[in-house]
Amino acid sequence: MKLYGIKTCDTCRKALKAFEAAGKPVTFIDLRADGVSEEEIDRWIEAHGWEAVLNRRSTTWRGLCDADKTDVDADKAKALMLANPTLIKRPVFEDQTGITIGFGKEQQKHLLGN
Repeated sequence: MKLYGIKTCDTCRKALKAFEAAGKPVTFIDLRADGVSEEEIDRWIEAHGWEAVLNRRSTTWRGLCDADKTDVDADKAKALMLANPTLIKRPVFEDQTGITIGFGKEQQKHLLGN
């Protein structure tokens, strides 16, 4: 299991602790420090749609100029996320079963079997 996130993100830290407590190995990829590839973002968008991957509630989104925030489509969203990885909704999980975004109750049940 790969967990893409940011080390300072509370939800990402909660997810890491939950996987550790469950004895499930996870590889953490820091979006800010390690970066993210176009291919990774393409997979996430293909699986869930760009609207689910782009975090419009983030501090980074609020800091963008109005021109960047208008007329957003899949291509523009991908370009924004490549330039600003903190715009990616997190955490993103990838394993052999697929891609999961977020760590709410449903995602926890799916990922951890709780």
